Amino acid sequence: MKLALRRLRRFARRGAPTELALAETIDATARCGGWLDIKMVPERHNVVKVLLLLDVGGSMDDHVKVCEELFSAARSEFKHLEHFYFHNFPYEALWRDNRRRFREHVGTIEVLRTYASDYKLILVGDATMSPYEITSVGGSVEHWNPEPGAVWLERLIRAYPNCAWINPQPQAQWEHTASIALTRELLEGRMYPLTLSGLDDAIEALG
Repeated sequence: MKLALRRLRRFARRGAPTELALAETIDATARCGGWLDIKMVPERHNVVKVLLLLDVGGSMDDHVKVCEELFSAARSEFKHLEHFYFHNFPYEALWRDNRRRFREHVGTIEVLRTYASDYKLILVGDATMSPYEITSVGGSVEHWNPEPGAVWLERLIRAYPNCAWINPQPQAQWEHTASIALTRELLEGRMYPLTLSGLDDAIEALG
């Protein structure tokens, strides 16, 4: 999984020269008749910015281990990683610490205003719920949502054109779940299974 995530990395040379450029040093030394001519380059930085939204609780309890592995891999790979949690579907509020989910929320609008459109949005969830949780006002099972979840997902997609939904539910079961079909439709098909090949496809789509 970690190897698949590395495909998303885009490195850029920035800052002061701090790393030895070995090939360039060898070439320059040869051109100087054997006198050592050391060449340096700036340190490599992973410049990809990732906004990771993870579904927690309920049916996602069955996928805790694999999602923890994904989160751990993402944290090690991406220097610019921001993460938030949601339950079943993103609504008007998200949270950073699942232990304080009912006390410390962050407005989704605030997230949209804080993180620019150059972030790549990755949502992780099984998208398995009653369809009204996506389509209806008050559809959330945990609180009264003034606007449907579909409205919030559409806002996220508009704000972050480079986006993908990673689904830990086995892909063979997707066609039997109405809420997965609805979520895929909102995402214009950008839902991928949480497998190595699925991550490969998601990363390809994220660009």
